[in-house]
Amino acid sequence: MDVILLERVAKLGQMGEVVSVKPGYARNFLLPHGKALRVNAHNLAAFEAQKAQLEAQNLESKKEADVMLAKLDGETFVVIRSASDGGNLYGSVTTRDAAEAATAAGFTVDKKQVALIEPIKELGIHDVLVKLHPEVTATIKLNVARSAEEAELQAAGKSVAELAAEAEAEAEFEIQELFDDIGAAGMDDFVDDKARAPSADDESDED
Repeated sequence: MDVILLERVAKLGQMGEVVSVKPGYARNFLLPHGKALRVNAHNLAAFEAQKAQLEAQNLESKKEADVMLAKLDGETFVVIRSASDGGNLYGSVTTRDAAEAATAAGFTVDKKQVALIEPIKELGIHDVLVKLHPEVTATIKLNVARSAEEAELQAAGKSVAELAAEAEAEAEFEIQELFDDIGAAGMDDFVDDKARAPSADDESDED
């Protein structure tokens, strides 16, 4: 199906270009979202009549997107999720989660603007794209952790594996200290018992 683009569409073309696309892509995405029109005499004439207005609107929205880009690009947002000791999430982080995290921090981001570079299924810091405009895309980071404290450690550069190793080492140290305390207490009791026990000389003196 041939369509005329009403805005720039990634990997497809610029505003005003006539391109061929699959009918399903046109019907399910381009046409209902106002990104394109079917190519016919009426629509071509309508586009030419509105071209100057569309270009002006695009320029204005791009300026607004650039302002937003300067504020949003590179920002990090914390998402708290349950996960296994190995760092695997009990359910993946979605575009809605990313949008809500950014919105909670004071940014206006819709889940439809968010694009995951890859599915987020484990703890750590992940890059996520936010499409502010057909020609403007910001990259944010999601710090996915089990707690705010863990998120701070990850932000400092520690991986889940390192945090787990530190927690295991700390637990082993505490157990060793406990055994050392028990051993020391047992030695004290032994010394006390020995001190209280009568010697052979004491017994001979009694005789």
